Amino acid sequence: MEILKPPAETLYEAELRALREEDTRKRPPHWLLSPTYVRDFIIGRDRPAILDGEEVAITRKFYGNDVLIERAVVTLAGNRGLMLVGEPGTAKTMLSELLTAAISGTSLNTIQGTAGTTEDMIKYSWNYAMLLDKGPSEAALVPSPLYNGMKKGILTRFEEITRCPAEAQDSLISILSDKVMSIPELDGGVLFAKPGFNVIATANIRDKGVNEMSGALKRRFNFETIKPISSVKMEAKIIESQARSLLLHSGIDTEINSDVVELLATTFMELRTGMTREGYKLDTPQASMSTAEAVSVYVQSAMTSYYYEDKGIALDRLVQNMLGTIAKESDKDLSILKTYFSKVVKERSREEGIWKDYYEEKKWIG
Repeated sequence: MEILKPPAETLYEAELRALREEDTRKRPPHWLLSPTYVRDFIIGRDRPAILDGEEVAITRKFYGNDVLIERAVVTLAGNRGLMLVGEPGTAKTMLSELLTAAISGTSLNTIQGTAGTTEDMIKYSWNYAMLLDKGPSEAALVPSPLYNGMKKGILTRFEEITRCPAEAQDSLISILSDKVMSIPELDGGVLFAKPGFNVIATANIRDKGVNEMSGALKRRFNFETIKPISSVKMEAKIIESQARSLLLHSGIDTEINSDVVELLATTFMELRTGMTREGYKLDTPQASMSTAEAVSVYVQSAMTSYYYEDKGIALDRLVQNMLGTIAKESDKDLSILKTYFSKVVKERSREEGIWKDYYEEKKWIG
């Protein structure tokens, strides 16, 4: 069966199987890989693993602070939850998926935080037909991902926790402290977490003030801040890798244009940091200029060129799709992009070939 977006445990099944067969190091209870091999799975290694007599390359999947990965893995082996925070598009969700796939074998045991998330969505609810027919019983209980994580001894992901109301967030406090869930509707109903259970939560910094976490809940987590990529070459490598994967999954077999990728990475990096490579200061847009947004711009542009022009990515399509990303927050962001083209791109267009072609597409932004 074809899947539009395979989970991490499916996408990297061969790597995970090969690492499990090789791994003889000490591991926490119910973990499928040792902390060393979880780290290697996420940041990659030069030495391949062997699966069924064949070499399997262990690829880098997360680009950033490798020591942060080591700390995150150790946190999950302890008694505190792991909180991944950062700007939108800094791969918090991807890292959460990779960690749970490597440690527990599934990244699908997930709570998606929203403004409408309630305590029963986090802990458990009831099949009301069975509840009315026979009263409260384990058969009538509908377990949440958190409940399943405690019962099976696996990790539970909690995406965008700060989007949830504060009272819903705080339902985690006693569970993270005591690793016990009380079920008062059942006679003596108590669920004790099995070894291997823990929580990985994510929150983006821009939404943090919407539903600020209580101090009591914060103390139950170790916080790790994932920062945006700070190297154009590294960002270009991520854009190229992820764009290639997304396009192939969309059934589009097209070459990735590395010159366009570097151009896009440079534009996003300079607008995000407010500084050009020549040292000129820029205004920064309110819109998220993350690597994830850059990947989206490239993929959308490549798909548009593929379907409408039957060719590789065109710069006019790149600029058209960039508009939708940069101008989504305010009209001021559009003027920042115009200034970038009028000053930075224009200056570079005098010497560098692709920058000259890029500048000629300024007509799309006025």
